[in-house]
This record gives sequence, structure tokens and C-alpha cells, in this order.
Amino acid sequence: MRLLHEQTTTEAGDLFDDEVEVAVLPAGSVEQHGPALPLGTDFLAAEAVARGLDRDDSVVLPTVPVGVSTHHRQFDGTLWVDPETFEDYVGEILASVASHGVRKLVVVNGHGGNVDALSRTARRLRGERIAFAAPWNWWSSLDGLDEALFDQSGIGHADAMETSMIAHLAADLVREAAIEEAEAGAADSWGRTVHGAEVGFDVADFSESGAAGRPTDGSAEKGRRLYEQSVSELDALVGWLTERPFDALMPEPHR
Repeated sequence: MRLLHEQTTTEAGDLFDDEVEVAVLPAGSVEQHGPALPLGTDFLAAEAVARGLDRDDSVVLPTVPVGVSTHHRQFDGTLWVDPETFEDYVGEILASVASHGVRKLVVVNGHGGNVDALSRTARRLRGERIAFAAPWNWWSSLDGLDEALFDQSGIGHADAMETSMIAHLAADLVREAAIEEAEAGAADSWGRTVHGAEVGFDVADFSESGAAGRPTDGSAEKGRRLYEQSVSELDALVGWLTERPFDALMPEPHR
């Protein structure tokens, strides 16, 4: 695993010219994750998965820590930027990498609120033939591991899955004594609907503790398995990108 910020400009030039095919950008958020998990849960997970790569053909960029988190704003410590700001900022980072010749990129995302903005960024960069950027959530390709470990499909918020991941990556940041408190005030699932209409725009609309799910079901061992599966899938994605010429990743011509 190579970290761009640890290279000199000369070393970076050599890497971009001779070895690196794909740049990987971790992105997450600084937002409430209930009373048991740290505010940096999302970017810590994304960063760890990105840095788990062991490939000579990729380089990991510095993490973008703050994302689109206005829906957590009622909880202390949450930071956020507007979706358009995030979209432009990430897009300009990726474009700057492309200007050095690395035009195939992966954004390893750790926060659901970033998804729409990252998709728009990727479409714009591709449409302008600047770069091909694949947005990728670390939990999006678990191959049934989420169901096997947690009896759930997909991720909640400050739930067993996120609790497990942080317990594996940074056990000292999990406030074990507060996990039951987090679950007692948690929503059963994400969001709130009335007669089919989404009315839970903010997390405070449906969760007292800020959590959604069952954090007491988490463990460091489950987190290890999540982490290893995620790194393996990211490795496969980067491998897929390295095998494809840049022009083959661009939009199809008009028919």
C-alpha cells in the first residue's frame, strides 16, 4: 500500500509514470454515531479499507473526512458541507490526480449521505472525459456476509456492523459501557414513513440515541471478517480497472 502524502514529488512522478494505474480516495464523514461510537466512524472505516490494499498498481490519496451530514445536525459534534460543495471538492481532487496522468479512480466511501453527490461527480468527470471514477461503499459488496453475521441486508447507522468494524479497527474508541444505551434509544431501521411517505428527514425524527439497528450484536471478530471481505472486494475492483483501457471506460458514442 502506497500513501500519496508520504511520497516526494519526484517519487510521485515516478509512480505515476511507471506503475500506478488507479488512485484510491477514501471519503467519509464526521457525524454522530450515538453514545458508543466515535464521530469519525465513517471516515475511519473508509480509510482503513483503502489502506488495506496491497498492490503496486495503486496509490491511496489523503482522506476526505467531512461529508454530507446535515441530517445529523441536531446531535453534537456533527460537521457537514452542502452536497454541491462536497461534489465539487471531491471532483476537483480527482481531476487534479487525473492531470498527472492517473485517470482511473475509486472513491472508497464510508457514509451513505455522500452517495448521491459522488455519483454526480463520477458522471460529470466521465462525461467530460477527465477521469473514470468509481464510487464504492465499503459495505456494498459483502456477498451475504452481512446476513450471515447480523441477520440483516445492508448497513444501518451505529449498528452492529459499524460497531463491529470500529471494534476491529480501533477498539479503544468504542465506549463499551454505552452500547446498551445506544441500542435502547435506537430506531429499528433507517428512516420513518407514514402511509408510504418519507417523513423522517433527520435522524432525530426517528432515533433518540442517533443509532439505527442493534449495536449489541457487534464484535471485533465480526469486524475483522467485514474488513477482510471489504478489502478483498476493493482489491478485485482495482484489478478490474487496471485491466481496462481508459477509452473503454468512457461513454458509448451516439447511436
